[in-house]
Amino acid sequence: MAKIFPTLKLESRLWKSGYQYIVGVDEAGRGPWAGPVTAGAVVVSSRDQVVETVCDSKKMTNRAREESYKAILNKSLAWGVGVIGSNQIDSIGIQEAVNKAMKIAIKEVEKRLGQRVDYIISDGINVLLIDGYPMEKIKAGDTYHYSIAAASVIAKVTRDRLMVKSAAQFPQYGFENHFGYGTRVHREALMRYGICEIHRKSYKPIKAILEA
Repeated sequence: MAKIFPTLKLESRLWKSGYQYIVGVDEAGRGPWAGPVTAGAVVVSSRDQVVETVCDSKKMTNRAREESYKAILNKSLAWGVGVIGSNQIDSIGIQEAVNKAMKIAIKEVEKRLGQRVDYIISDGINVLLIDGYPMEKIKAGDTYHYSIAAASVIAKVTRDRLMVKSAAQFPQYGFENHFGYGTRVHREALMRYGICEIHRKSYKPIKAILEA
């Protein structure tokens, strides 16, 4: 199946409606058993700031994501990233953790802009609304809308890099390969070594090990 490259059609419509600073947001790491959840946020103001290689980060190779990540940071009007660790995920739940990561990413964007954003466009219809902003939640937003796709790249690259660092600290789990997701290798490592400090203790597979 051919890749679908996102466009600025939605952003352009919103610009014409009077919204100047439209921020796309997306998260990475909702489902893994270990590590943080991250959120990316991106604002562009013209076609010249689009990185042509960007699409849904899940459909890009590691190399393409890394190269696109660098270009997004260089070309975007503003960008931000938010990171919420496993302990906070256990404390407040994954929905609230995603929301908090998105708020951090947006605040970082606003710091770079020097003012508030006007409108939020977000991937996924199940994310929580962010208080104080007009916001549109879009199914498959990272497939069709550039600002969201660029945010997905920032979130994914940030999280993958953090998991590679965790792999150096906890080499027995293979985090550099599965990034904390529930693979067979990860499950076997858990059975052999138990959990480590970045595992999400509120997630059922990890909880089951703790309760065994």
